[in-house]
Formats: sequence, structure tokens, C-alpha cells
Amino acid sequence: MTTSALDETRTDGESEPRTADGIAAGKPFTWLLLISGVLGLVASFVITDDKFKLLQAKVEGRTYTPGCSLNPIISCGSVMESSQAHVFGFQNPIIGLAAFPVLMTLAMGMFAGARYKPWFWYGLQAGGLFGVCFISWLQYQTIYNINAICLWCCLAWIVTIATFWYTAVHNIKHGLIKVPAKARALVLEFHWVVPVLWYGVIAMLILVHFWYYWKTVI
Repeated sequence: MTTSALDETRTDGESEPRTADGIAAGKPFTWLLLISGVLGLVASFVITDDKFKLLQAKVEGRTYTPGCSLNPIISCGSVMESSQAHVFGFQNPIIGLAAFPVLMTLAMGMFAGARYKPWFWYGLQAGGLFGVCFISWLQYQTIYNINAICLWCCLAWIVTIATFWYTAVHNIKHGLIKVPAKARALVLEFHWVVPVLWYGVIAMLILVHFWYYWKTVI
């Protein structure tokens, strides 16, 4: 069995072999999955907990203001009470409560030396694709229809984008996603460009759409 230089080494110099048993993940990517899972789980838990408190307050005939409702624009309560907050008939963060612990579990397995078959990496990529499509729709809804931003939701957006993109980088690196050699080299060398631009576009949309408010507090 022959191996290529890509199979034997990573750009950071650590061993990352590809064997018949599956494909290993590098430590930076593994750490990314673990940290993303932890942060995403925290965000999902806080949003869910605040939603329960909002519902309990309504039952008791009182009001409850989530801690991240800071002003008319950064208003988690407005987002939580919108119809977009339960697209599938249940609260959206329940998806995060189920999905982000999976990332944490996978990362711990990778730290223990687990290698996964190509179908697994394709599945992780498909899950990430669903995640970024869903949060992109939510971003549009929160900015342009709800007209409010939830900081905890933003944290979930950040880690979902990072997970999707760096899973793609991993799969391109190992030939699971076929791209021309020059494109592959660019992705591996300048992998940070896509998430930076992605986050920048989202920040710019928020800045421009709510400029009428931001200019009053500058």
C-alpha cells in the first residue's frame, strides 16, 4: 500500500495517516470541533432556558427580560418570541442541544485516536451543510423580518459556520471532496479567508441594516 505526502503529514508537522481503517483528523480540527460543540451547547442551553422562563412568566402574568436583551436591536426576547423561533414545531435550540454534544463526542473520540470511514465524513459535511443553510435563513429572518439580534444565536452561527467550513477543508485535504489541484492548494494555504469573509459579510449586513440605531449610540 502506498501513501502520499498528504496522507503522512499535516501542514503543522504532526502525523495524520490515512489507513484502511479510516481517516484521522488533525488536532487543530479536533479542537475546533470540541470548542464549537461546547460553545454551541452553551448557547443552545441558555436560549432554551430563557425561553422556558419567558413562557413561565407569561403563565404567571408577569414579564421576563432575558439577560442578553440589551437594547431595541440586541434583543434576545424578541427573537425567542417570534414564529421563526420554532420552525419545525419545536424550539430551534433543541436542534443545537442534540447536535452540539455529538460534535463534542466525536472530538473526544478523535483525541482517543479514532479514524472514521469516508461515509462518516460525508455525513458530517451534510449535517454542517444543513446547519449553515438553516442559520443563513435565520440570519435573514432576524435581521430583516424580526429586526432584532440575539447574541447567543450569533454564537451558534459562528460555531456552525466554522464547523461546516473546516469539515470541508478536512475533506478537501483528504480527497473526499474533489477539487482541482490549484484550488486545493489555495484552500489549504488560505483556509482562514472564507470564514473571515463570511463573518465580515454578516457583521456588515447587521451594521448597515441597523445603522439608524448604531449612529445614535456612537
